[in-house]
Amino acid sequence: MALDKVVASAAEAVSDIGSGSSLAVGGFGLCGIPMVLIDALLASGVDELSVVSNNCGVDDWGLGVLLAAGRIRRMTSSYVGENKEFERQYLSGELELVLTPQGTLAEKLRAGGSGIAAFFTQTGVGTQVAEGGLPQRYAPDGSIAVASPPKPVQTFEVAGRAREFVLEEAITTDFALVHALRGDRHGNLVFDKSARNFSPLAAMAGRTCIAQVEHLVEPGELDPDAVHLPGVFVDRVVVVGPDVEKRIERRTVREEA
Repeated sequence: MALDKVVASAAEAVSDIGSGSSLAVGGFGLCGIPMVLIDALLASGVDELSVVSNNCGVDDWGLGVLLAAGRIRRMTSSYVGENKEFERQYLSGELELVLTPQGTLAEKLRAGGSGIAAFFTQTGVGTQVAEGGLPQRYAPDGSIAVASPPKPVQTFEVAGRAREFVLEEAITTDFALVHALRGDRHGNLVFDKSARNFSPLAAMAGRTCIAQVEHLVEPGELDPDAVHLPGVFVDRVVVVGPDVEKRIERRTVREEA
């Protein structure tokens, strides 16, 4: 692996992502999303993508632009409530959805990046998350074409009492796309506030991780204690600059007295 991981353009960085690839994409809502990389992927024309991300953007921004162009086949997400096109495609049977509790999704990505095959959690026990039957794909007539399968449930003694836990398998993907505030040429990354929520985990889960960064610094300029994601997880770095467009998902302002 080359020590200098900087590539010249987003188009070059995503050039080997082919149709049918799986992607883990960082960000939280519209915060910290790798929009330049998403646009480059849109321009490349790839389709049949299987995407893992906390949400799927909005109708005209974030992963929503890939969705609107019909490029996404399957989404694994925890929140999908801000995208009308997502709703339309899912209910009409055009899009497959694996709905996953938010904390479980985070841990599935982290586990995948850490080489852990699966883990037990209490989240979802006693619901369709564990028992199966969640609609993953609808048929055009509105019936359920594909439902989630049941998952193994096992009892463990925790804190002095027996509790049920459901087995959740880890997630790994072909590629990961993330946005960072700062990065160096070796791929060490620093994220900004809530943009950090899913981004390090998504980066870990991708076998090839591509990071867009606002500020590029030389190796040694980042305080090692401030690094959120070590460069060992990052394969390519694209500099997008600090003026990259950022949007607010739901703007709320205080009314004047």
